[in-house]
Amino acid sequence: MRAMSGETGGPAVGAPGQRASLGDVARLAGVSQMTVSRVVNGTGPVRAETRRRVLDAVEHLGYRPNPHARGLATGRSRVLGVVALDSVLHGPASTLFGIENAAREAGFAVSVASVREPGRARVGEAVDALRGQGVAGIVVIAPHAETGRSLDELPGDVPVVAVADTDQAPVPVVAVDQRDGGRRATEHLLSLGHDEIWHLSGPCGWFETEAREQAWRDALAAHGGTAPPVLRGDWSPRSGYEAGLELLRHPTASAVFAANDQMALGLLRALSEGGRSVPGDVRVVGFDDVPEAAYYSPPLTTVRQDFLALGRKTFDQLLRLVEGEDVPGRAIVRAELVVRESTGPMR
Repeated sequence: MRAMSGETGGPAVGAPGQRASLGDVARLAGVSQMTVSRVVNGTGPVRAETRRRVLDAVEHLGYRPNPHARGLATGRSRVLGVVALDSVLHGPASTLFGIENAAREAGFAVSVASVREPGRARVGEAVDALRGQGVAGIVVIAPHAETGRSLDELPGDVPVVAVADTDQAPVPVVAVDQRDGGRRATEHLLSLGHDEIWHLSGPCGWFETEAREQAWRDALAAHGGTAPPVLRGDWSPRSGYEAGLELLRHPTASAVFAANDQMALGLLRALSEGGRSVPGDVRVVGFDDVPEAAYYSPPLTTVRQDFLALGRKTFDQLLRLVEGEDVPGRAIVRAELVVRESTGPMR
């Protein structure tokens, strides 16, 4: 891009450490602030040469529109609210990142209200705080059934979309197809010749726990397989390790579908310490495809959730609601099976 400079004798623009303003862009491009606004917001006709000068100035100054100011100017907020569970778990954290990424690409800011517990009162307080900020719409990330039940009590004066794998929500929901992912994991192990497949499930009360466990049961029933007693974890590697110690008491156990990769990690450790090789003695499938899964020992076969696609879908649904459009009650993002060494080669 060609070098640009301000008007002779005029104030310096784009000084280091300062946020560029609409006026800075206008002065550098030699146009009015209204013209800059039309180019940045796409709200009116601008000649191609003028548009090019404005965009060059925007790039040169690193200008980023202030979404609050844009909301005041257009009468419509450019800020979305997200109610998120205060969690370091891969699923909720990655869902929040996917939504923030999609909103940022579309020129929206995101205000996050975190809740430590998934109760109705906490979610209601978070929603009220976001409404007080004048957000255009709200996303509620609701992986827990208790958070899902709080959706019944949300006020109707602001558009709401939930990220929740449930058919019972009173608002539109977006979710990764957990049942399809659980089916793929179980059928993969069935295809390797296992007719008895153990399941290391997540904690009770989570939509993902219920969906993945039910998918495991349904796939086994459809193929005449055996469902041993469920091993129950809490999503942590520690609980996976403890489940692995229990599994060592069953010397014929040869296949396990773990409901998330962190529990699978603990399971692998316990099996290794107990002298059971993976995949030689036991084949293991996880769920999530955390970044570390490809570097487990052995690399973990798992079900990948596309959280960027989930974020885009959620943002698109909420934006349509904000625009006054109708949206389907349930939108789904497909999961993908990623085969690695923990299940060995396909037969």
